[in-house]
Amino acid sequence: MSNESQGLVKGEAALMQSPSVSASAQALPLSPSTSKSPELPDELVQAGWSKCWSRRNRPYYFNRFTNQSLWEVPVLGQHDVISDPLGLNAAPAEGGDANLGNNQRKRRGSEEQGPGYVNLKRTKVGLTHGPHLQSVTDSLTQVEPTTPISPSTPVVKPWSSAPEDKQAPPATPTTIYWDLDIQTNVVIREQPPTNHLPPHPEIELQRAQLVTKLRQHYHELCLQREGIDPPRESFNRWLLERKVIDKGHDPLLPSDCEPVISPSMFREVMNDIPIRLSRIKYKEEARKLLFKYAEAAKKMIDSRNASPESRKVVKWNAEDTMSWLRRDHSASKEDYMDRLEHLRQQCGPHVAAVAKDSVEGICSKIYQLSAEYSRRLRQTHLSLLQDLPTERCSESPPQSRLVSCYPVRLALPSPPLPRVELHFENDVACLRFRGEMVKVNRGHFSKLELLYRYSCVDDPRFEKFLSRVWCLLKRYQQVMFGSGANEGTGLQGALPVAVFEALNRQFGVTFECFASPLNCYFKQYASAFPDIDSYFGSRGPFLSFCPVSGSFEANPPFCEELMDAMVTHFEELLDQSSEPLSFIVFVPEWRDPVTPALSRMEGSRFLRHQLSVPAYEHEYRSGSQHICKRDEMYYRAVHGTAVLFLQNDAGFAKWTPTPERVAELSAA
Repeated sequence: MSNESQGLVKGEAALMQSPSVSASAQALPLSPSTSKSPELPDELVQAGWSKCWSRRNRPYYFNRFTNQSLWEVPVLGQHDVISDPLGLNAAPAEGGDANLGNNQRKRRGSEEQGPGYVNLKRTKVGLTHGPHLQSVTDSLTQVEPTTPISPSTPVVKPWSSAPEDKQAPPATPTTIYWDLDIQTNVVIREQPPTNHLPPHPEIELQRAQLVTKLRQHYHELCLQREGIDPPRESFNRWLLERKVIDKGHDPLLPSDCEPVISPSMFREVMNDIPIRLSRIKYKEEARKLLFKYAEAAKKMIDSRNASPESRKVVKWNAEDTMSWLRRDHSASKEDYMDRLEHLRQQCGPHVAAVAKDSVEGICSKIYQLSAEYSRRLRQTHLSLLQDLPTERCSESPPQSRLVSCYPVRLALPSPPLPRVELHFENDVACLRFRGEMVKVNRGHFSKLELLYRYSCVDDPRFEKFLSRVWCLLKRYQQVMFGSGANEGTGLQGALPVAVFEALNRQFGVTFECFASPLNCYFKQYASAFPDIDSYFGSRGPFLSFCPVSGSFEANPPFCEELMDAMVTHFEELLDQSSEPLSFIVFVPEWRDPVTPALSRMEGSRFLRHQLSVPAYEHEYRSGSQHICKRDEMYYRAVHGTAVLFLQNDAGFAKWTPTPERVAELSAA
């Protein structure tokens, strides 16, 4: 179904829901029937409309051409939700609100009076849990510092001047992987605007060029100094690990880190010395890998400044292994693997000792280059803002109020942005700036439009929308995670839609701790880049986000240092707040050796429940979901996933992981 129809189904479910309603009664409507109905005028039938029935025996209307669904009888000339999902180009019908589209009416109603919504006209709201109920009720104001653009405000999009059939031809219906109608239950203290420099396509283009250059330097250093290709994804994980501790100004390039030597990069390069150990399937592969390891270890110890003892141990073990390989041709795969493990234990420490200085040099050089590139970028960026103040006071406002969480706001106004061209190729939106093209499928392009309308406060006419989308896609697709095939997709993976639905329904989850505008399910999320993501609803990096209450989902990128910092932040928040606070955490179940983050959570006093999902029995949504093919949307997890519930006392009382709730989550 379309996004609009999903919203309508949820609206009906909300009206009919009661404690006596069974789970089966809350199911989605039946698949639309395409048979013609005599109850509709011939004009509507010829336009693709037919009458269908939901599982609650309520009639609705489905258009087989546009995949649109409505509860009310459609009107000829209505806007096409595929090419104009927000109805921005639809001429307003007589009667104002009475003739609004169903989905727009639903949203407007929820904004004004829906349960759980932050009503901007109200000034107080009560919390249902916590010992300081009255004091929090008196202090919790529901007015954001700035009001976002209303989702129902009519706006003529700058890129819609061309004829609709040429600009965006009808697309094949796509599945919706988000629900932006869910309102937040997260409460924070009001924050001042941040001093991040507003994004600009010129700067993003230069950043992309410099990061590409830095990746090339890294590849050359690994090849020249150690004779290996860089470990897969190691540069991406280096960026994630550095940003945990970086105090520099650039949103991506680290420039002020202590220590200078990255533990993540050092560990991954050392693991591939003297050769990279790949996954072995067959006996001949194991035999070849054992021979290559022995040969590489012997060659390395001969060419480096090693101690006599190290030289003796490595050469003896390498020669003994080669002799065994020449003698024994009947060994099994397990025999070869056992011999390889023995050789690594004997030679590994000596090989690491002679490679240590060289690998540290690689890490140090990459960091120094990154700091230099960061300084150069900032100077260029400030030159674009030369007529604007470059710094703003970031002190907290006096008597900081408790408010429902809202997107990050930038203190500095955005300068005029250059034009970005947009055209559509079938179901793909293509955005071009100075010959550099980025792509996103039309479903996610429409999602970005919605997020922008909900969150952006400085661009009511969408004049800067395309430039900001170009910057966003450039940052995530070609800068943060590289441009190689499938590169970075595992680091951006998301949970399946069914899991998010179960988390929201059973545990009140309304917020993602690690997401992006491209892969978020809720419109409330934390992400890596507040300078650009804030226009699309981001609350900023989670490690600097301090909620007072709320229910959260955390599926962090699988970087050990980032996951460890995440656990530290969780425990500090849970310890400080007496209001309901809950974190449901999804991390890989790596136990050989066990990761510090998993070990700490399993021993935490806030751990209320834990479950394990076996490898190959569950899936993740691809980090390239905004551009990949539908059959590549999900990939099967090759490792187990640990699900841990970290809650304070009030959070445990409100969102208790009962067997029934956990069973539904496991099924999802």
